[in-house]
Amino acid sequence: MKDTEQPPTETALWTPQDSAQLYGLQNWGAGYFGVSERGTVEVYPGGDPARAIDLMEVVEGLQARDLWPPVVVRFSGILEHRMTYLRHTFDNAIAEAGYRGKYTCVYPIKVNQQRHICEEVRDLGRTMGFGIEAGSKPELIAGLALTQGVNEMPFICNGFKDAEFIETAVLAAKMGRNIIPVIEQTHELEMLIHSARTHAVTPRFGIRAKLASGGIGRWADLVGFRGKFGLSVSQILSSVDWLRDEGLLGGLQMLHCHIGSQIYDIRTVKYAVNELAQIYVELVKLGAPMGIIDLGGGMGVDYDGSGTASQSSMNYTMEQYAADVIHRVKSICDDAHVPHPDVITESGRALVSHSGVLVFQVLGSRVFPSEPDAELVDRALNEGPEAEVPQPLLDLVDAYQRLGDGESDPIEVYQDAEHALNEAMSLFNLGYMSITARAACEELYWAVGNQMAARPRDELTEDLWDLPDRLADIYFSNFSLFQSLIDAWGIDQVFPVMPIHRLDERPTRRGILADVTCDSDGRMDRFPGNGEPQNSVPLHALTQGELTEVGPGQFDPYYLAVFLTGAYQETLGDLHNLFGDTHAVHVVLDADGNWHLEEVVEGDTVREVLQYVQFDPDDMRRDLRKEIEAALTAKRLTLQEGVSMRRFLDQGIDGYTYLE
Repeated sequence: MKDTEQPPTETALWTPQDSAQLYGLQNWGAGYFGVSERGTVEVYPGGDPARAIDLMEVVEGLQARDLWPPVVVRFSGILEHRMTYLRHTFDNAIAEAGYRGKYTCVYPIKVNQQRHICEEVRDLGRTMGFGIEAGSKPELIAGLALTQGVNEMPFICNGFKDAEFIETAVLAAKMGRNIIPVIEQTHELEMLIHSARTHAVTPRFGIRAKLASGGIGRWADLVGFRGKFGLSVSQILSSVDWLRDEGLLGGLQMLHCHIGSQIYDIRTVKYAVNELAQIYVELVKLGAPMGIIDLGGGMGVDYDGSGTASQSSMNYTMEQYAADVIHRVKSICDDAHVPHPDVITESGRALVSHSGVLVFQVLGSRVFPSEPDAELVDRALNEGPEAEVPQPLLDLVDAYQRLGDGESDPIEVYQDAEHALNEAMSLFNLGYMSITARAACEELYWAVGNQMAARPRDELTEDLWDLPDRLADIYFSNFSLFQSLIDAWGIDQVFPVMPIHRLDERPTRRGILADVTCDSDGRMDRFPGNGEPQNSVPLHALTQGELTEVGPGQFDPYYLAVFLTGAYQETLGDLHNLFGDTHAVHVVLDADGNWHLEEVVEGDTVREVLQYVQFDPDDMRRDLRKEIEAALTAKRLTLQEGVSMRRFLDQGIDGYTYLE
């Protein structure tokens, strides 16, 4: 070795591709994400690694524009690619099967109601023959506005309806819109008949069937005989007779169903399609014109990348889904000598999930030490006479020393340390141990535990396999779980999480994430694994920062991202602790390979979230200014302190709700 060469280090042996494999991008990323040679996350909007957007570069560009994380970065190219991929997948399945109907995807507005997302879906969908779906009055109005000037766009209306909702849909059809309301309850059919008579039309509509086929996963109870949506078979038969008597059977042109959401087992799809297609052909035989079969939503997203029949994954591809749907509908219709219907799916999650990424900054971390504080241990051992040193402390010192001698059984050493810690806690609670001794016991136990956790799994007993998770660091992060990742809290949804830079370095820590809300539930401790969620994620140690223009910084910036957040998270999020919407930016890649911001949607200000809960920010500021002046007059504050307090009020009320 030459004098100028340095021996290889553990960090030097780590490559960006090692990070890509560690975090499983090739599994859950669906070809849209990778790692650059400089160790940053790359985004491939069209699935082509030759045309990449550096996510870290985007974050730095946003900061240069005075837009700081947390921020949702939306990639319009991914959305376009997903829509195109779904279109081609069904077209290929139709061609291969010799199917004589058409395919349409309608985007359920509820999946992400943000206007810019809906407009992109509309504009892209117009060229692909796609449509939209609404499930409430507000979404109905939004859909009418979105489809203005594109009357031919399919517009499906689901959800519970009143007379006003149904009449609006009927009148929209008279105006020329391609709108189809779906009957969910028998009283809705009565209102539809009344509206048809009032306006002298035979409107096009559908009926949702309550399938007997069981659901699966978190939403299994929403389908089947006790499901929330649709009419039973007997109710459908009664409705057909009623419509025939009213002379309106010609309007029944679609059969709909609700399979569920995030269907992870393809067998569930097959069973439901079989049942729905059989009901469809029977309705045709009863004289209903039909022509459309709507399978609803349910196509899954592989959040953990395992490709398994588990709640955060799916055991099928989009190609398998399309082929099974088309083949089964075709077979049943052919056997019954019924023309092939047009097929509609409402695959919102599968369209938009990959296009949204939440990026935020780590504020600090709590680390369980791998080495005890020697000064603290020494002080605890010398607090009093040797005879008064608590036995658990001596036992923990002995365990720590034995673990390093290479001769003792490490499992036995850890068990001794755990027993000693439990005894120490009992002595402290009874008043027989000082706080210094307790602190030293904790440090020694954590050191023993961390050294054990670093051992290969095959050297540990099964009850210690979760030791690395139990001793994982806590990374305090500038985001609200309840606002931006509500499904991670509400239904234990697993989302991929990883750093967006430093990926040319080996991560040496394992951590969980704690958000900035004052809620113990505001933490992420479920991450993608090999078919089973992991309770911690590999992360880098935070590095010491330098003084900045705004004051001392404890750590160099460390940025994490949560992927596949494009569906449901933004709209379902709440205002816990009055943390509002984050900034959201739409990033596109031009023909020259350069990215630029197509849309910037600034996040909520403190003023806006206060107004959401009926506070008047101007009144609050005026009253607090009076209090500041009174404190200045009474000399409880200096003039400089008063100015500082007033500046905080003025800037804070109109500032971002997150830490800046």
